[in-house]
Amino acid sequence: MSKIRGMRGFLASSIGVTCAAALALPLTPPAVAATARPVPTTEAATAARPAPHAGTPATATTTRRAAEPATPGSTQSLPLEPLTRNRATPSAPATEQGLHRRAVRHFSLVGVVWDDPEAELHGRVQVRTRAADTGTWSGWQDVQTHNADHGADRNTAESASGRVRGATAPLWVGDSDGVELRVRSGSGSAEHGPAQHGTGARNLPAAPPLPSGLRLELVDPGDDAPPPGAPADGPRTAALAGENSAAAEASAVNADLAPLGATEIAALNRAETEREFLALNAGELTERQLRAKPYVGPRPGIVTRRGWGADEGLRESGFRYTKKVRAAFVHHTASGNNYRCSQVPSLIRSIYRYHVRSMGWRDIGYNFLIDKCGKIYEGRAGGVARPVLGAHTLGFNSNSMGIAVLGSYDTKKPSKAAVKAVARLTAWKLGLYRVNPKGKTYLKSAGSNLHRKGKKVRLNVISGHRDGFITECPGRKLYGKLGSARSKAARYQGR
Repeated sequence: MSKIRGMRGFLASSIGVTCAAALALPLTPPAVAATARPVPTTEAATAARPAPHAGTPATATTTRRAAEPATPGSTQSLPLEPLTRNRATPSAPATEQGLHRRAVRHFSLVGVVWDDPEAELHGRVQVRTRAADTGTWSGWQDVQTHNADHGADRNTAESASGRVRGATAPLWVGDSDGVELRVRSGSGSAEHGPAQHGTGARNLPAAPPLPSGLRLELVDPGDDAPPPGAPADGPRTAALAGENSAAAEASAVNADLAPLGATEIAALNRAETEREFLALNAGELTERQLRAKPYVGPRPGIVTRRGWGADEGLRESGFRYTKKVRAAFVHHTASGNNYRCSQVPSLIRSIYRYHVRSMGWRDIGYNFLIDKCGKIYEGRAGGVARPVLGAHTLGFNSNSMGIAVLGSYDTKKPSKAAVKAVARLTAWKLGLYRVNPKGKTYLKSAGSNLHRKGKKVRLNVISGHRDGFITECPGRKLYGKLGSARSKAARYQGR
């Protein structure tokens, strides 16, 4: 109970969205404000990595600070080349760019970025890769181009950092050492190879220009070795003391829920969760409320950032919070379904590196991630029980949390285990803030292509990304399961 008493009242703390928090933690407190980390580029170019075009962002492969331990993982950033030109107007921008087949260093996830985060890529992106173990080339795979619906709200420090770039969704391809890419503007189909400049081409509408500064990002998540000295069987303060302060901070914000350095936050049964909830809120609840049943679902097991091997030196320092959690937005990562659940730590590390180093965000965008086996993972740093400000639903990041189901669910049904995990997670997290998962709520829009800035929007407490932004996310098949998730979450809360 001493651990529970130590948590008392933290859920009631209200911290402004634009302010960084100075947290009272057992270890070194985070910085008062989140600051940008420099991105030095010291790795020598290789034959498989052409020199960047002038004026384009620097490669995302960086060196660690001297005080931070080296962590495996890297990003190769390759500028695209014109594949076809308009013969009638050779000086016109190329309507098809890409990279011819080539050998590269090992990678497992791909994406394409460009300079202007407000620019849209109207067209088609396709990639093929060579498996490192067999040397076999894949067929052409589509990369989802519309990714502007994710991200920090406009006019926030994260979105206005000057480092944010436009980007496709990431695509998981597994361990690969060769790549070929083509990006074609929206007037033609990329299925049948390069555009044909015959007589019929004159009747085609003019192709929209491709964004400037297109680059292919090849992400290597590093090895799957478990974090050193971090089994979830007891405190690991000594192990953390030898690491950088960012790693210590990321573990310490969950110290009331799990031992320092734990790789997983253990599940609690209903009675344990209810006792914890009452202890947390004893100072705020009336006598009648204390006697009433607390509608909070049993706490599910959650793999911590340390558990999936987050390199805390990648993200910006410190944490940012919103006031409370009033809604949950469900997403899919659109990164494909060709992953094994044993590969999920690597997949999450890849998405994390892509969000931070390639796209310029301060941390991974989602608050939680769920794999197709139903395992739940901590996303953005700051504490799984706290109202951490994410970058998941452009326009509605305040007073909400973002849950991403790993995979693509436009045509594929999500697993029952994944839908159940969404219900279990929301039943617990929304219950901590006394919110009914089957209910409605109002959120104030920070501006999106669906809701103007300042508008109070009535939403389901558990909503899909498309409810706040015109987007296909979380995919038609996953969106269709949200009603079931709401009902299950309410039952887990005992409603």
